[in-house]
Formats: sequence, C-alpha cells, structure tokens
Amino acid sequence: LHMGKTMKEDLTVVAKYINKLYPPEFNVFSIYAELYHNYFASQAKKSAESHLEDKDIYLLLSWVHNFYPKDMRKDHDLAMELDKVKLGSLLPSSLCKELENKYLDSEEVTVKNSLSRCLDKEIQRWKEDKEPEKLNGHFQSELLGIFVIQSIYSSQKRAEDISKAVGEELSHRLLKELPAFLRSYRDAFEDFKEKSKKHRYYKPILIANINNCCNFR
Repeated sequence: LHMGKTMKEDLTVVAKYINKLYPPEFNVFSIYAELYHNYFASQAKKSAESHLEDKDIYLLLSWVHNFYPKDMRKDHDLAMELDKVKLGSLLPSSLCKELENKYLDSEEVTVKNSLSRCLDKEIQRWKEDKEPEKLNGHFQSELLGIFVIQSIYSSQKRAEDISKAVGEELSHRLLKELPAFLRSYRDAFEDFKEKSKKHRYYKPILIANINNCCNFR
C-alpha cells in the first residue's frame, strides 16, 4: 500500500510539474515510471516467492489484476502518460499463474470444509428435541439452505473480484463440490427419515428439508 501510494503520488507530481521542465526527447516521465515500476515489480516478485498466507496471496493477486492496472494506472492524472510507457504486469505470468492455482486450491478446500461443517451442524440439530426455525411462516433450515448458498456465492464473488478468469475457474471447481455436498445431504436425510420416525418434531424437520430443495435448485 505504501509503495503504491508513493508511486502514484510521485508520478502525479512528475506528470503535472516536472515533465514540462524538460525537452520531450528526454522522456522524463517514462524514465521515472519505469524505475518505479521495476522496483515495485521486484518487491512483488520477492513477496510472491516467499511463504504467503492465503489472505496475502489474495491481496497480492488483487494488486496484480486490479489495484495496479486499474486504480493506479488508469488514474485520471496518469492514464495518458502511462499508456505511452507500456509497463507490463507486476508479476511474470508463470508466477502469477502459480499464485492463482494456490489461491484456487485453498479456496476450494475452504468451501468444501465449510459445507461439511454446516451439514454436520444440521445433522446434529435434527437430533435435538427442537422444532425447526420458520422463515416467512414456513419451516426451513436457515443454516443449511442460506449458509451453503452464501458460502458458495461469496467465494465466487471474491474470486471474480481478482479477475474474470479466476472467477470462472473457481465457479467450475465449486460446481463439482456442490453436487458432492448435496449427495451427502441427501444420504444423511434419508438416514434420518428411516431411523427417526419417533422424533417429536419428525414431520416439521421433513418439511423444513423439503423446503430447502427450492433454495438449492
């Protein structure tokens, strides 16, 4: 953040004031921009090659795909000058792809584990002597129906915020996870139906789970 802010502010000063003090053939702005970019890129590369937590990988990819090319280089005061320089990306494409795969693998596992924990909690609630919650007057599992959908949606949205391609790849992966989760859900529900017919709230629990189907569809 500090490097990005410094680069943006300094290049704005160069574009507005320093550039016009030199003859055009000196390419003053281009020299400044290339030096700042090379340093920024070297620091980004150093970070990318070190051990990064998942949130750091997400942040670095956000810089590569969004903050740097859009927020900084498309700035009103800099865009025209920077378009002439052709600075390139903050990271080499191979390293960027490696980070993207790490992020996608981690996010896929995170969502998968989250769905599994959610189902475990739901199964536990079926065993309690407690009536299911009502949503708009109908029995429904807010935990299962809403949490699962929000988990998948929010994960997709975060990935799309990095780039369209990353978002599409994660969506493709999660579309494999959702059917697997639904099969586990169905098997657990069938088991409950067979073994818990004497449960005090057997019928409301059945209704709640049937109502969940509409949300999942």
